[in-house]
Amino acid sequence: MIRSALAAATMASIGAAGVAHALPESPIRKPDLGRGAAIAAQGVAPGVLACAQCHAYNGGSNGIDAFPRVAGQSAWYLAKELRDYASGVRLNAVMAPIAKALSSDDIADVTAYYAGVNAPYPPLANPDPALIKRGEQLAKTGDAARELQSCDNCHGPGGAGEPPAIPYLAGQYARYIALQLTMWQRGSRNNSPDEMADVAKRLDTREIAAVAAYFQHVDASTVAPASTVAPKQPKR
Repeated sequence: MIRSALAAATMASIGAAGVAHALPESPIRKPDLGRGAAIAAQGVAPGVLACAQCHAYNGGSNGIDAFPRVAGQSAWYLAKELRDYASGVRLNAVMAPIAKALSSDDIADVTAYYAGVNAPYPPLANPDPALIKRGEQLAKTGDAARELQSCDNCHGPGGAGEPPAIPYLAGQYARYIALQLTMWQRGSRNNSPDEMADVAKRLDTREIAAVAAYFQHVDASTVAPASTVAPKQPKR
């Protein structure tokens, strides 16, 4: 009788294993855009402020140029930056505690939400035209004599971005761009490829201001990420 019970138990365990093996794997969770919108508007209790307080609900930062535009930015890139804030790879006293309090699902949801929204570009004061012209030159062609590559070489024509890894610069706030370049220059930002630090260290203060001013005034509606541009058809 004992042998029969052991045999039955063994067969049951084998059967259960077989059923478990036959079941399909759990599908990858898709981001919940509604939940992402709620996180953007209300935050996550406890301790996570609403993203909208700094970045605006539409991701345009309400024209407050101390904070970057995040509307339409790649979800992959936004998620990477949040994870870098959480791990301390990218330093920021405001963002670090927020990022640490977000779960993986929170990050997936809120970054997917912001990646899919559009925000208007507020009217901005025009800086010195000569400054923008110099910034355009550096952005489009760089400076061969100084072995300084163009910004467009990595960030795409017009600074449209190279999703998913490289963010757009077109229409981004000049103050934010200048701050990040200065941080790379001084070694206080190091969570991006070494190329950024190298480029930043080759720019002087006026050139940083020029590049930042140029990209802020690029008409983002006229450029598109390289990944969304259809390949050219061969001539026949």
